[in-house]
Amino acid sequence: MTTALIWPAAACALAYLPLSPCSASTMRSLLKTAAVALLAATALLDSAPLLLVVALALCAIGDALLSFETDETFMAGIGAFAAGHIAYIALFLSHPSSDLALIFDKPGYFWSLIILGLVAATLLAPRAGDLKGPVLGYIPIILGMGVTVLAVPETGALRWALPAALAFIASDLILATEKFLLPPNHPALRITPYLVWPLYWGAQVGLLIAFL
Repeated sequence: MTTALIWPAAACALAYLPLSPCSASTMRSLLKTAAVALLAATALLDSAPLLLVVALALCAIGDALLSFETDETFMAGIGAFAAGHIAYIALFLSHPSSDLALIFDKPGYFWSLIILGLVAATLLAPRAGDLKGPVLGYIPIILGMGVTVLAVPETGALRWALPAALAFIASDLILATEKFLLPPNHPALRITPYLVWPLYWGAQVGLLIAFL
C-alpha cells in the first residue's frame, strides 16, 4: 500500500475529531473531506479496483456535503453516500473471490440486518420530516452493503471487509439516532460525534486495506 497519503489522511481524521461536534466551518469541512479524499487518492495510486476508488470518492463528496449541516446538503450528502454504498456493493459482488453462496452461510446475521432495517425505518419515518424519503431509501442500501459483504471470503486482507462494513452501519445508525431520535441537549449528544467519526473513518480504512 502506498503510505505517502495514508499519514496525511490519518492526520486530517485526527484533527477533525475534536471539531466533529462543532458548528460548520471551512476548516472543519476541509479536514473531514480530506480525510477520505486522500484514501481515495491512495486507492487510485495503488491501482486498486476502480469501484473502490469510486466508492471512496463518492463518500468524500458526501462528507463535504454533510459538513455544511443544512437540510439541502444533508439530502445531497445522503445521495452521495447511497451511490458510494452501491459502488461498494458492486465491488463486493464483482471481486474475483466473491461467492454468493457465502451470503447464506450466516442466516442469523442476515435476518438480524433485516430486523434492524425494519426497526430503524419504523423509528425514523415519523421523525425525519421532509427528509423521510431519502432516509428511508438509504436504509436498504446501507443494509444491502452489510449483506453483500458476506459474499467476500474472510481470507487474507479480505477479512477486514466484514468488520469494516459493520463499523460503517454502526456509524450510520448512531448518526441517524443523533439527528432524528435524540432530543436537543440530550446527554448522549456529548459523545455521539466521537463515536460516529472513528467508526466511519475506520470503516473506510478497513475497506481500503481489504481491497488493495
